[in-house]
Amino acid sequence: MIVIDPSSHVPPFEQLRAGLLDAVLTGDLAAGTRLPTVRRLAEDLGLAPGTVARAYRELEAADIIETRGRNGTFVAFHSDPARQQLQRAAAAFALQVRELRLDADEALAAVTAAIRATTPPATA
Repeated sequence: MIVIDPSSHVPPFEQLRAGLLDAVLTGDLAAGTRLPTVRRLAEDLGLAPGTVARAYRELEAADIIETRGRNGTFVAFHSDPARQQLQRAAAAFALQVRELRLDADEALAAVTAAIRATTPPATA
């Protein structure tokens, strides 16, 4: 179960997003699992519906969950093993960045620099 700590420096939407992502990556929420509606989850967690909606939007943008109109919101199916591994690595990195209390933009810049440093130059 996801618990939101109102005294945390981490915004509630981010706590929820990270909690859902962790549940997906650990298998606690399997692919195809139907998630509660925004209103239901907001009520269960004592959050504003907009907070839950933002977490859902960000997870949907990352292809972690998918909304199927009136049928609801589900944990997305991922058939590409490389993308699954990438998501696990990204989630682990995000947790480490949050635990170190580093700025997200700084962390992303470090990743971009590391990728560029390890990418062979294009041949003409």
